[in-house]
Amino acid sequence: MTTQNLRLGILLMIATSFVFAMQDGISRHLASTYNTYMVVMIRYWFFAAFVIVVAGRQAGGLRAAAATRQPRLQIFRGLLLAAEICVMVQAFTILGLVESHAVFAAYPLLVALLSGPVLGETVGWRRWTAIGIGFLGVLIILRPGYAVFDPAALIPFVSALMFALYGLLTRYAARLDSAAVSFFWTGVTGAVAMTLVGMWFWEPMTGRDWAWMGVLCLTAATGHFLLIKALEVAEASAVQPFAYLQLVFATGLGMLVFGEDLELPVAIGAAVVVAAGIFTLWRARVRAAEEQG
Repeated sequence: MTTQNLRLGILLMIATSFVFAMQDGISRHLASTYNTYMVVMIRYWFFAAFVIVVAGRQAGGLRAAAATRQPRLQIFRGLLLAAEICVMVQAFTILGLVESHAVFAAYPLLVALLSGPVLGETVGWRRWTAIGIGFLGVLIILRPGYAVFDPAALIPFVSALMFALYGLLTRYAARLDSAAVSFFWTGVTGAVAMTLVGMWFWEPMTGRDWAWMGVLCLTAATGHFLLIKALEVAEASAVQPFAYLQLVFATGLGMLVFGEDLELPVAIGAAVVVAAGIFTLWRARVRAAEEQG
């Protein structure tokens, strides 16, 4: 991997983080007015269309993209991600972008925690220590025992747990299926599932909000396109830490647009969680290099 490719990969990952943060902000706006299931359903329609177009331009077309050797796993992955998105968007409407993203930042720690039972990977004492410190950061954010603990604060943590499991199952699926196959099943399965659910919660939208919905769909496609390009030009382990900038962008958006506050415990806890997460990503990269070398 050349320095130029790494620099381009980092820039693309930063752009990806910014676009996804904007997507979260628009989701927060729309889901505060309309039903979450309907908003996610329409978003998935566009996402599925994007996936199908991408698959159609690959070698072998749609037939090759749909040719999985583990359909049950791929369907479960797609359902899990759709459910995770619904949970996270609901968290945005209840807690706001700032606190939701601060807690969700723990998902790389959950990936490390679950990599043993799900993938059979060995987690060393350094990463175990980082995981423990990271969860201490989550406790600083949630502040259990301080005044009256709001159970809603656990919603983004549940979302992070679901997303971590989705990521691990994606890695598990990669043992038999290509990334293109997993991407296709993610979009199509999610669109079918959300249509079956969201159609019962349809609400009329204003012309202005349909415009916002259009922008939301475009950010979803643009974000995934940038992410694919970032991973094409640079190793995932090298650019993944820059995905944490989504927390920074979303926090700024929450404060500037939605008038949210960044409380000191949330800022301190988020810093602890991010530091621990970056360390676990770095250790995973070191471990992979040692095994290869």
